[in-house]
Amino acid sequence: MELFGMPIVQVYLVVLIVAGLATVLYLFFSDMAEGIGEVSPLLDPAVVLAFITLTAAAGYILELVTALNSGIIIVIALVIAAVLDFLLYVFVLLPIRSAEVSLAYTDESLVGQVAKVIVPVPIGGFGEIVIETVSGILSKRAVGYENTAIEYGKEVLIMEVKNGSFIVKEYEPFRFN
Repeated sequence: MELFGMPIVQVYLVVLIVAGLATVLYLFFSDMAEGIGEVSPLLDPAVVLAFITLTAAAGYILELVTALNSGIIIVIALVIAAVLDFLLYVFVLLPIRSAEVSLAYTDESLVGQVAKVIVPVPIGGFGEIVIETVSGILSKRAVGYENTAIEYGKEVLIMEVKNGSFIVKEYEPFRFN
Protein backbone atom coordinates (compact mmCIF):
# COMPACT_ATOMS: atom_id res chain seq x y z
CA MET A 1 0.00 0.00 0.00
CA GLU A 2 1.15 3.53 -0.73
CA LEU A 3 0.35 6.74 1.09
CA PHE A 4 1.45 10.21 -0.11
CA GLY A 5 3.29 8.49 -2.98
CA MET A 6 5.51 6.51 -0.57
CA PRO A 7 5.29 2.94 0.64
CA ILE A 8 3.40 2.75 3.96
CA VAL A 9 6.50 1.39 5.70
CA GLN A 10 8.38 4.59 4.83
CA VAL A 11 5.46 6.71 6.04
CA TYR A 12 5.52 4.91 9.40
CA LEU A 13 9.30 5.37 9.64
CA VAL A 14 9.16 9.10 8.80
CA VAL A 15 6.33 9.68 11.29
CA LEU A 16 8.25 7.71 13.92
CA ILE A 17 11.40 9.79 13.42
CA VAL A 18 9.54 13.13 13.35
CA ALA A 19 7.44 12.26 16.43
CA GLY A 20 10.54 11.02 18.25
CA LEU A 21 12.38 14.27 17.52
CA ALA A 22 9.33 16.28 18.56
CA THR A 23 9.22 14.34 21.83
CA VAL A 24 12.89 15.12 22.52
CA LEU A 25 12.27 18.81 21.75
CA TYR A 26 9.22 18.74 24.03
CA LEU A 27 11.40 17.41 26.85
CA PHE A 28 13.68 20.42 26.51
CA PHE A 29 10.97 23.04 26.04
CA SER A 30 8.07 21.58 28.04
CA ASP A 31 7.94 24.54 30.43
CA MET A 32 6.72 26.78 27.61
CA ALA A 33 3.83 24.39 26.87
CA GLU A 34 3.05 23.81 30.54
CA GLY A 35 -0.60 24.90 30.58
CA ILE A 36 -1.76 22.99 27.50
CA GLY A 37 -2.29 19.72 29.38
CA GLU A 38 -4.44 21.41 32.03
CA VAL A 39 -7.45 21.67 29.71
CA SER A 40 -7.72 17.95 29.07
CA PRO A 41 -5.35 15.06 29.69
CA LEU A 42 -5.93 14.01 26.09
CA LEU A 43 -4.47 17.30 24.83
CA ASP A 44 -1.32 17.00 26.91
CA PRO A 45 1.61 17.14 24.45
CA ALA A 46 3.38 14.29 26.24
CA VAL A 47 0.34 12.05 25.75
CA VAL A 48 -0.25 13.10 22.13
CA LEU A 49 3.39 12.71 21.13
CA ALA A 50 3.61 9.33 22.85
CA PHE A 51 0.46 8.17 21.04
CA ILE A 52 1.78 9.21 17.63
CA THR A 53 5.20 7.66 18.31
CA LEU A 54 3.73 4.40 19.58
CA THR A 55 1.31 4.18 16.64
CA ALA A 56 4.09 4.71 14.12
CA ALA A 57 6.39 2.24 15.88
CA ALA A 58 3.73 -0.46 16.12
CA GLY A 59 2.67 0.09 12.49
CA TYR A 60 6.26 -0.02 11.25
CA ILE A 61 7.05 -3.23 13.13
CA LEU A 62 3.79 -4.92 12.10
CA GLU A 63 4.34 -3.98 8.44
CA LEU A 64 7.81 -5.52 8.54
CA VAL A 65 7.02 -8.76 10.37
CA THR A 66 3.48 -9.64 9.27
CA ALA A 67 1.71 -10.14 5.98
CA LEU A 68 -1.52 -8.53 7.20
CA ASN A 69 -3.44 -5.96 5.20
CA SER A 70 -2.25 -2.37 5.85
CA GLY A 71 -5.76 -1.33 6.94
CA ILE A 72 -5.80 -4.01 9.63
CA ILE A 73 -2.27 -3.08 10.68
CA ILE A 74 -3.18 0.58 11.23
CA VAL A 75 -6.17 -0.47 13.38
CA ILE A 76 -3.99 -2.84 15.42
CA ALA A 77 -1.30 -0.14 15.75
CA LEU A 78 -3.88 2.39 16.98
CA VAL A 79 -5.20 -0.07 19.57
CA ILE A 80 -1.70 -0.95 20.77
CA ALA A 81 -0.77 2.75 20.98
CA ALA A 82 -3.97 3.61 22.85
CA VAL A 83 -3.38 0.87 25.44
CA LEU A 84 0.30 1.72 25.92
CA ASP A 85 -0.45 5.44 26.03
CA PHE A 86 -3.12 4.87 28.68
CA LEU A 87 -0.67 2.82 30.75
CA LEU A 88 2.00 5.51 30.33
CA TYR A 89 -0.44 8.20 31.45
CA VAL A 90 -1.80 6.30 34.46
CA PHE A 91 1.40 4.72 35.75
CA VAL A 92 4.03 7.32 34.82
CA LEU A 93 2.67 10.80 34.06
CA LEU A 94 0.00 11.02 36.79
CA PRO A 95 2.31 9.87 39.62
CA ILE A 96 5.02 12.26 38.44
CA ARG A 97 2.61 15.18 38.45
CA SER A 98 1.19 14.36 41.87
CA ALA A 99 4.67 13.88 43.33
CA GLU A 100 5.84 17.27 42.12
CA VAL A 101 7.26 18.61 45.37
CA SER A 102 9.76 21.37 45.45
CA LEU A 103 12.71 21.36 47.79
CA ALA A 104 12.78 25.12 47.62
CA TYR A 105 11.92 27.14 50.70
CA THR A 106 11.44 30.72 51.71
CA ASP A 107 12.80 32.28 54.85
CA GLU A 108 9.24 32.95 55.98
CA SER A 109 8.37 29.25 55.67
CA LEU A 110 10.97 28.49 58.37
CA VAL A 111 9.18 30.60 61.00
CA GLY A 112 8.00 28.38 63.84
CA GLN A 113 10.71 25.76 63.37
CA VAL A 114 13.27 24.77 65.96
CA ALA A 115 16.95 25.42 65.22
CA LYS A 116 20.26 25.03 67.04
CA VAL A 117 22.71 27.83 67.84
CA ILE A 118 26.18 27.22 66.38
CA VAL A 119 27.59 30.71 66.94
CA PRO A 120 26.46 32.35 70.21
CA VAL A 121 24.01 35.22 69.81
CA PRO A 122 25.23 38.27 71.80
CA ILE A 123 23.03 41.06 73.10
CA GLY A 124 22.45 43.48 70.22
CA GLY A 125 24.54 41.38 67.83
CA PHE A 126 24.37 38.49 65.41
CA GLY A 127 24.93 34.79 65.87
CA GLU A 128 24.30 31.80 63.68
CA ILE A 129 21.78 28.97 63.75
CA VAL A 130 21.33 25.73 61.81
CA ILE A 131 17.97 24.38 60.74
CA GLU A 132 17.45 20.78 59.64
CA THR A 133 15.04 20.54 56.71
CA VAL A 134 14.09 17.97 54.11
CA SER A 135 16.56 19.46 51.67
CA GLY A 136 19.46 19.48 54.14
CA ILE A 137 20.92 21.66 56.85
CA LEU A 138 20.56 25.42 56.50
CA SER A 139 22.77 27.92 58.24
CA LYS A 140 21.26 31.36 58.93
CA ARG A 141 22.14 34.62 60.70
CA ALA A 142 20.26 35.04 63.97
CA VAL A 143 19.34 37.82 66.39
CA GLY A 144 17.99 37.29 69.90
CA TYR A 145 14.31 38.06 70.44
CA GLU A 146 14.06 41.31 72.44
CA ASN A 147 17.89 41.60 72.32
CA THR A 148 18.56 38.55 74.50
CA ALA A 149 21.81 36.59 74.46
CA ILE A 150 21.68 32.91 73.58
CA GLU A 151 24.51 30.47 74.27
CA TYR A 152 26.11 27.95 71.93
CA GLY A 153 24.27 24.65 71.55
CA LYS A 154 20.89 25.90 72.75
CA GLU A 155 17.73 25.08 70.83
CA VAL A 156 15.86 28.13 69.62
CA LEU A 157 12.47 28.80 68.11
CA ILE A 158 12.38 30.98 64.99
CA MET A 159 9.95 33.78 65.77
CA GLU A 160 10.20 35.90 62.60
CA VAL A 161 12.48 37.01 59.78
CA LYS A 162 13.51 40.65 59.27
CA ASN A 163 15.98 41.83 56.63
CA GLY A 164 17.44 38.34 56.22
CA SER A 165 18.05 37.89 59.97
CA PHE A 166 16.17 35.25 61.91
CA ILE A 167 14.79 36.51 65.19
CA VAL A 168 15.00 33.61 67.63
CA LYS A 169 14.01 32.85 71.19
CA GLU A 170 15.36 30.09 73.42
CA TYR A 171 13.19 27.04 72.92
CA GLU A 172 11.50 25.46 75.90
CA PRO A 173 9.63 22.31 74.87
CA PHE A 174 6.27 21.69 76.53
CA ARG A 175 6.51 18.90 79.12
CA PHE A 176 3.75 17.09 80.94
CA ASN A 177 4.34 16.80 84.70
